[in-house]
Amino acid sequence: MTDSHETNVTLNSEALDEHARQAGLEETSQQSQVENADMENEKVTVFEQKSSKAEVIERLKELSRDIDNINKAELDFLKQNFYKLHKAEIEAAKKTFIENGGEESAFVPQPDPEEEVYKTVMKEIKEKRNELLAVQEQQKEENLQKKLAIIEKLKALIENPEDANKNYNEFKQLQQEWNSIKLIPATKVNELWKNYQHNVEKFYDILKLNNEFREYDFKKNLEIKTHLCEAAERLASEADVVSAFHQLQKLHQEFRDTGPVAKELRDSIWARFKAASTAVNRRHQQHFEQLKENEQLNLDQKTVICEIVEATEYDKLKTFADWENKTQEILALQSKWKTIGFAPQKMNVKIFERFRTACDDFFKRKGEYFKTLKEGLSVNLEKKKALCEQAEALKDSTDWKETSDKLTKLQKEWKTIGPVQKKYSDAVWKRFISACDYFFEQKKKATSSQHSVELENLSKKKEIIENLKKLNSEEDTTADVEKEVKDAIKEWNSIGFVPFKEKDKIYKEFHAIVDALFDKLNLSAAQRKLTNFKSNIKDLAGKEANNLAREREKLVRQYENMKSEIQTYENNLGFLTTASKKGNSLVTEINRKVEKLKADLELLVQKINMIDESMK
Repeated sequence: MTDSHETNVTLNSEALDEHARQAGLEETSQQSQVENADMENEKVTVFEQKSSKAEVIERLKELSRDIDNINKAELDFLKQNFYKLHKAEIEAAKKTFIENGGEESAFVPQPDPEEEVYKTVMKEIKEKRNELLAVQEQQKEENLQKKLAIIEKLKALIENPEDANKNYNEFKQLQQEWNSIKLIPATKVNELWKNYQHNVEKFYDILKLNNEFREYDFKKNLEIKTHLCEAAERLASEADVVSAFHQLQKLHQEFRDTGPVAKELRDSIWARFKAASTAVNRRHQQHFEQLKENEQLNLDQKTVICEIVEATEYDKLKTFADWENKTQEILALQSKWKTIGFAPQKMNVKIFERFRTACDDFFKRKGEYFKTLKEGLSVNLEKKKALCEQAEALKDSTDWKETSDKLTKLQKEWKTIGPVQKKYSDAVWKRFISACDYFFEQKKKATSSQHSVELENLSKKKEIIENLKKLNSEEDTTADVEKEVKDAIKEWNSIGFVPFKEKDKIYKEFHAIVDALFDKLNLSAAQRKLTNFKSNIKDLAGKEANNLAREREKLVRQYENMKSEIQTYENNLGFLTTASKKGNSLVTEINRKVEKLKADLELLVQKINMIDESMK
């Protein structure tokens, strides 16, 4: 009796140890299920964005045909996708309504047939899912009753301890039947498992220590659990972290469903399996932590882009060029946005809406600007047509001096009028300049002596060009050559006018050979511009007294505009580098523009200084 009592105590202790391990496995499994659910939520952002409502509806119909494998996260994603497209269509229709003269408050969206189809399909999916859930719940209840029946059969075996060895085969069959039954109501899982495990342990308790069935069971269970440990250890090197995590859940279920091993091996086999599980779970956790970190970085970058667009100084966008330059910046930011991945799910839609609102505001203001500009273009066209009529009325005049002054005045007035629409620009200019040219051609014919002088000047300039071409063909690139080129430029500038029809051609030919020589002498583009500008100062001064002053005013305006543009870029640059620690390719692009503008600014300063020296 004493031996028997001690035996029962030992077995109960072993059973309790195994029960604790199984409870630990159950807790681990439940933890994994929670992590798995979190992981599924994280995967919402990988669904394909549909470009039309028809595509969304078609995908929903596909899901409706395979209701057993439907993903609720994808359903939610498709719903957001559909109504985002639906809202965009309404906004576009509203914009068109307002542009056509309608009041915003009077706009009423038209019924959307696709929305009705969408609602019908979603209703069908909901009904099918409800039916499926009802079937599953019924199946769970039936499985619960089956497992309760198994427990009752186990109790019956335990009530006949003298037949424990004879009932061993039936006991194993009950275990197999238990493992084959899967889903039961979630509220009953823990209680049912503990009840079952308790009765299994009681059955083992009534077996004798030297029972061959029990020893065989321990041996077989050890083989199974050793195999599960090895499988779990291999998962630590699995490339696909998510797949490894899913596989581990199946191994946990198998480990849990496998019976106890010999007492002396229980701690070691459990420790081995737990260590392997910990390694896989740690990799899985790190994987999603990295995903979250990347998404946060993406959010930071997108926030910076939003702030740049929102910081647009609209009061400084006063010309077509200003708006065009800013438009290119906005388009570049939009391109950059597309290269950045998803932000965290709860912020992804919000940050996109913020960016889209900022861009929409910019293009709306741009549209308003060009609408106003278009009205101004029409006024400018009427003014230029009036000048055309005045020039045409003067073109046949033979009062050369007075008419020349009048036409010159008209030409100056023409320059003060702003631009016209592109489709009218060439025609109205050709009409005006044709009238002016006609008069001055008649004037030239009447002053043939002046024409002879111009022909002589043309001959001299051609000779200079030929001399420069010879210099360009020579190998010598010393300072003497540079001096000869500069002397040739001075000589060129000292020669008077050439025939009007030849002036553009001879001018281009001269500057082409000068540029070629400057290239040979390794002079910078800035030096060339300054040299060419210096050569033109004398011409400007000779034509009219106020020419230099007007040229200086134009350069000063360019200087101020360029300074303002540099300031805008530098403001954006400072804002960008402050908000983003790592920065991005926008920094490089803006720095490049700023450096070029500064170089151009320095060139303007030198030109202004040249004019100031000349005016002295």
